[in-house]
Amino acid sequence: MARRRPPTRHGLVIVDKPSGMTSHDVINVLRKQLGERRIGHAGTLDPDATGVLLVGVGYVTRLLIFLSGLDKTYTGQIVLGTATSTLDSSGTVTATHDMSGVTIDEIKRVVAEKFVGEIKQTPPMVSALKVDGVRLHELARQGIEVERDERNLTIYDFKVLAMPEPGVVDIEVRCSSGTYIRSLADDIGRALGGSAHLRNLRRTAVGTFMQSEASPLDAVVVHEPVTAVRTMSRVVASDEMKLMIKNGRELEKFDSPAPWVLVDETNAVLAIYVQSATGRAKPSVVMATAVS
Repeated sequence: MARRRPPTRHGLVIVDKPSGMTSHDVINVLRKQLGERRIGHAGTLDPDATGVLLVGVGYVTRLLIFLSGLDKTYTGQIVLGTATSTLDSSGTVTATHDMSGVTIDEIKRVVAEKFVGEIKQTPPMVSALKVDGVRLHELARQGIEVERDERNLTIYDFKVLAMPEPGVVDIEVRCSSGTYIRSLADDIGRALGGSAHLRNLRRTAVGTFMQSEASPLDAVVVHEPVTAVRTMSRVVASDEMKLMIKNGRELEKFDSPAPWVLVDETNAVLAIYVQSATGRAKPSVVMATAVS
């Protein structure tokens, strides 16, 4: 079997994902567009959702583990009075309630009391989460429902912005990774004594990566690899350190906070180091640039 050629292009793409595509669809488009097979994303967006999707190209796929757990910010609309099979507007209606009397002040009160801070959430059956190696949404399409463990999540900020039309609520949520906004909408509808679903979901930020930096899928910008770890403490490696990095050796702990991104004089990423149990700096990821 012929060996797959190593990647020749490396970087981070901040995509503004369009509606109607899965995150994997985006990867397939970029593979053709950039001529690279080694491409991956850091955090799935629902097909109907739009907004910030972080994509690693080439060896930057090895850095995505440091991006997948970042906090997320979303905007969207909660539609009161209607529950759907998918908890969003793509599903079929499963229940209706008259919620015409619900005011924005009542919504704000319920959100503040029950949906800000540390919360528990059960992943929806329509999510991409895997159970025994199978994605939940694949089971849901077969009419199968399985037990899902509750997750501990944090809602850092939940803004109820306006009611632009009767029964429709504009929201903005900043939350920990793994939060399902469609489940929040469904839970809020129940907490208000009725039902609700989500529409027009948009991810406006992943950590410090903002929608203002995102490029459209047909005109993507490939940022330098160091962009992917731009919030980490940066250390320019000496010649002696480069040799130790190449050999996977530990280094003395640095004065700046861990983790540390080790770069050369051209700002090429050599490795990511984390603090070891002994207080030293140990390699977590060593890039090809360090061993070539």
